[in-house]
Amino acid sequence: MNLDTLPVLSLAADPAELSHDIGASFQQFGFAMVKDHGLDADLVARAWAQTQAFFALPDAQKRAYAVPGIGGARGYTPFRTEIAKGAKVSDLKEFWHVGRDLPVGHPLAGAMPPNVWPAEIAGFHETFTTLYAAFDQVGARILSRIAVWLGLDEHWFDPAIADGNSVLRLLHYPPVPGAPDGAIRAGAHEDINLITLLLGAEEAGLELLARDGRWIEVSPPPGALVVNIGDMLQRLTNHVLPSTTHRVRNPDGARASYSRYSMPFFLHLRSDFPFHTLPQCITAENPDRYPVSITADDYLQERLREIGLKM
Repeated sequence: MNLDTLPVLSLAADPAELSHDIGASFQQFGFAMVKDHGLDADLVARAWAQTQAFFALPDAQKRAYAVPGIGGARGYTPFRTEIAKGAKVSDLKEFWHVGRDLPVGHPLAGAMPPNVWPAEIAGFHETFTTLYAAFDQVGARILSRIAVWLGLDEHWFDPAIADGNSVLRLLHYPPVPGAPDGAIRAGAHEDINLITLLLGAEEAGLELLARDGRWIEVSPPPGALVVNIGDMLQRLTNHVLPSTTHRVRNPDGARASYSRYSMPFFLHLRSDFPFHTLPQCITAENPDRYPVSITADDYLQERLREIGLKM
C-alpha cells in the first residue's frame, strides 16, 4: 500500500475483498475513502444548498437555535465554540447538529434530546431526516465489513448501533483572510465516535497525521466519502484499529476568501453500550488497555467536556 495515498474503495466490490481492503486501509491510516456508497446525488445537492442557506442567516437568527445545557447535541453551535482536546485556541468553525429522534418513553431518550429545526429554511427537516437515515445505512454497511475483518459475524455491530446516538454535523468554516491568534479551521484532533463518514472533503484542507509524523492531505474524488476510525472503535479494538489525528488547515492564497462546507456523520454506539475489549484484540504483545468497562454515554460525556461543549 502506498504510504502517502489512501486508496479509493468501492462499496459495490466483492464483500470479502472490501473487508480485506478497508481493514488494511484503516490499520495503516485510520482512514479510508469509499465510492459507490449509494447516497442519492439529488438529496445531497439539496442538503448542500440548505446548509449554505442556513449559515448565510444573520448571526442573531442562528443563535436562536443554540440550545443551552446539551453540549451542542442538537441545533446550532456558534463560531469558535469548539476547541480541540489540548488546544489553546478555539476552532474557526460553526455547525449544526441533527440527531436521532426517539419516541416518547424510549429508555435512551434521556441521553438523546429532540431535534430542533430552523423555520427559515424550507424543506430542511425533510432533507436532513432523510439524509441522516441514508448515512445510517451506509455506516452500518461499512461496519459489517469491519466486523468481518476483525473475525466477527458481519452483523455483530447491528445491536450495538441500534438506536445509536449518531450525529449529522453541518459544518461551515467561514473565510479566513487573517486567522486570529494562530487558530485554524479545525485543530488537530481525533473523533470521539465509532466511525465518521464525511462528505465535502473535496475542498482542500483535510489532513491526517501519518505514523512518521508527516501530515498527509486527504483528497477524495468528487462525491466520495472519507471514512475514519473514532476513539470508540480504537478502544473496542485495543488500538488494533487506530483513531488517527487529523485537522483542517487554513487555505492558502485566494481560497482564504472562500467558505468551506462539509458534512460529517458521526456514527455512535447505543448510549448504554458497555465497552468490553474484543478478546481477539488482546495479546501478550498488546495487553488489554481498558480492563474497566464504561458505557458509551459515559465516554461521550467525558470527551464533550474536554472539547469545550460541556462544562
